[in-house]
Amino acid sequence: MAAPESSPTTSALRAGLRAHVETWRPYTTCYPALVGAAGAAVAGGWGVPALAAAVVPALGWLSGHYLGDYFDRELDAISKPQRPIPSGRLSARAALGGGLGCAAAAAVLALLVNWRAVVLVLAALAGIVAYSRFCKARGLSGNLVRGALTALALATGSLLATGGVTGAVLVFALVFLVHDAASNLVGTIRDVDGDRAGGYGSVAVRRGVPAAVRIAFGLYAAGLLAVLAMSSTMLEQAPYYVFTTLAACAGTAAFSLLFEHIRAVPPRKALRAHEILVAERLVLAGALIAGSAGWWAALAVLVPALVFSLGTQSALRGGHEFPAEREAARP
Repeated sequence: MAAPESSPTTSALRAGLRAHVETWRPYTTCYPALVGAAGAAVAGGWGVPALAAAVVPALGWLSGHYLGDYFDRELDAISKPQRPIPSGRLSARAALGGGLGCAAAAAVLALLVNWRAVVLVLAALAGIVAYSRFCKARGLSGNLVRGALTALALATGSLLATGGVTGAVLVFALVFLVHDAASNLVGTIRDVDGDRAGGYGSVAVRRGVPAAVRIAFGLYAAGLLAVLAMSSTMLEQAPYYVFTTLAACAGTAAFSLLFEHIRAVPPRKALRAHEILVAERLVLAGALIAGSAGWWAALAVLVPALVFSLGTQSALRGGHEFPAEREAARP
């Protein structure tokens, strides 16, 4: 017996839900949650307080995706017409509403836990708008602003869990700023043609792909060295070193792929390098949790995060980054 056909209303609801899910980029949403939890752990607030420390940055991250797609809708119409807004599957108004709604939810939750954290949430919202509306098209400054949003997530986690931000958290916040600036810069390498066509002056557009790869690697290496130098602040140094080493191995694999094709990095290779960094940065956040709360606390959050992130990335990311006809034509 044939399955009943879906009604037009049901089909429309499914298409709308998928458009929202694609906008969320679920393969990235575990990262801000782990960074917030890491801020809580480094500050000594592991346990129940880490829940709000994880949820608030994750809501802010979702807000950033909605607002980023809202501000980038004209650029995406040129280079990525398959994305939800330019394809017509998600209206610009819905994206703006989703972004403001997630930001409001993050602010309300922060207010309920520690009103001072609302200041950081508002700072993150300002950073999201500044990055998407002004800085993204202006080279390295955009990458640094993007990294600063992760630094704020770490500080927010600390403040929500313990009521303060320790010196160690501030240092790690700078580390994540540099690290995520590098990751964001790698992410722009696959978009050179589209950014150039849309008038976006990324580092790769202004200075060429080889310079972008070298600058990204320099930022990444500086962040990694700082992470290693911070081992003395960890209560559990052995798990901290193990997780940091795993992150370094993944980062080395990502940049080896880029340096192998440095003269002209194919978009698919650049995307692959960034996909590896998606896993690497989860492990790096896990290193802070492992060093502060031990092996089992880190594994309990990191393993599900990796499974979910890598699984959804495999299922969704290719179609989100490349038009269907380009995907069909690639070997």
